[in-house]
Amino acid sequence: MGRITLRVQPGASREAVIGKVGGEWKVAITSPPIEGRANKACIAFLSKLLGRPKRDIELVRGAKSRSKTFEVVGMTADQVESRLAEASK
Repeated sequence: MGRITLRVQPGASREAVIGKVGGEWKVAITSPPIEGRANKACIAFLSKLLGRPKRDIELVRGAKSRSKTFEVVGMTADQVESRLAEASK
């Protein structure tokens, strides 16, 4: 199980992996930060990016913060990092 910390920018014009800032990956999400919509959109974005079903991605910390920690079942942290790095190019 891999853990990844993201810095989420809700309300963006498009969804994308911006790059790594400090120890966090910056991710732009189009959904607004209202009633958990950005959290759900972030899980959907990660699901598509990592090729894992949504049920394998869990928000474990930061539900009301821009810094969020996710656990991904079936992938190591290095595999998740590698996919995010590839998507940011």
